[in-house]
Amino acid sequence: MNIRRRFFLQLGAGAALSTALHACANSGQSTTQAEDASSSASSSSGADPGKISIGFWPVAAGLPLFLAVEKGYFREVGLDVEAVQFASAQQVAEGIIAGRLQGSGNGTASGALGLAEIASPGLFKILASNPSNEDLKLEQFIVAKDSPVQSIADLAGMRVASGPGAQNKVIAEAVLKANGIEDIEVLQLEIRQHVAAIESGQIDAAYTLEPTGTVGEMNGLTRILENGVVSTYILGNPKAPWFGGSATLSTQFIEAYPEAAATYAEAYRRAIEEIRTNPDDVRQYLVGYTAIEGELVERVPLVGYTMFDEFTPEDVEYFQAFFDFMTESDVFSKRVEVAPLIYSPA
Repeated sequence: MNIRRRFFLQLGAGAALSTALHACANSGQSTTQAEDASSSASSSSGADPGKISIGFWPVAAGLPLFLAVEKGYFREVGLDVEAVQFASAQQVAEGIIAGRLQGSGNGTASGALGLAEIASPGLFKILASNPSNEDLKLEQFIVAKDSPVQSIADLAGMRVASGPGAQNKVIAEAVLKANGIEDIEVLQLEIRQHVAAIESGQIDAAYTLEPTGTVGEMNGLTRILENGVVSTYILGNPKAPWFGGSATLSTQFIEAYPEAAATYAEAYRRAIEEIRTNPDDVRQYLVGYTAIEGELVERVPLVGYTMFDEFTPEDVEYFQAFFDFMTESDVFSKRVEVAPLIYSPA
């Protein structure tokens, strides 16, 4: 398996961004760090970019990258691509800023990438994003299996947790407010602890991310109260796409190697098309790249994917609405325009 793990040293611009990006991380996974992943792709022009290092956060949404590497899609078109695992989305963003990575896989939080764009304007272009909503399940509120709570509005006066970081907290607070609950303190807790915290009575409910809801249901401990809460309560439409994660290439790489970038994008598209066509057959490639294994491989929900040339004007509007929410919630220090961030082949 072509994965190199390393401890990411926070150097240069990455170090300066560390604190700000940590606020946006959805780091519910283990503290496994990525190994040294220096790349031979340079800013000089030329047809051969050398090794292309793509950072990923070990979540199910990263499946296109895992699949393309494992099935040799990049290798078939003459690209030497390595998938480099990081413990959090902000570390992937730091790696792009520092020039140690040439891009990110899907599942890298769009909010973390937005913060990176603020810190280093013109940093990257989006190749594909992974939308979720009430049907494409990702974010959700969960409660104990036998809880009397039947709706989010019933959580008034109860103990509610979110994942760590400002993005998770402001989303949880916004959803609660939309359901008439304003005077509640949201506890920030590692996502992997949510089910156990509900079981022990430490909290009554949690705003969390899959596969947490599926794991809790499989073990008979929790149930999903509502899926797709960002789409419903922040974007205003249960079917609206929330582009919570994105695959990118750095602008530096694209400008230095436009042909290689276009070739990479098409190999990545091939992986996405296979996921769309044969979702059950490709789930096996989650194993080894994520903590998902066993029965969970077959049951964890898969998100959707939207390639750069598949975004509709409405998609861009919804993506922008989420970024504007991040600005209004003071997670972003200024407005970030989505449309210029979307990749366009030379």
